[in-house]
Amino acid sequence: MRKYHHIGIPSDIARPGETYLEGLKLFCTDHNSNPYGIQWMRYEPDCPLPGLVKTVAHVAFEVEDLEAAIRGKHILIEPNSPSPGVRVAFIVEDGAPVELLELNRDPEG
Repeated sequence: MRKYHHIGIPSDIARPGETYLEGLKLFCTDHNSNPYGIQWMRYEPDCPLPGLVKTVAHVAFEVEDLEAAIRGKHILIEPNSPSPGVRVAFIVEDGAPVELLELNRDPEG
């Protein structure tokens, strides 16, 4: 089962409320700050992410089992944990990047 989470749109415009993710060398806005789940993504020149992610908007879906969701898919970014309780991976679907997120909603970890 997939549930819409957000759309990530590459941008070169600084926006109020951006968060800087030092390890990824990117700035992003909170997708919950607007009613449509838009997350603006601004990348540093030396951001290590694949060019497809930095140049093409991605749609993100919450999934219950990340490994099952990516099985047999063209994996663009391997599963990783950008923040506590969140595991993500990017796949390519018909030439477009798709982010899949597994969220741990258990407050104990």
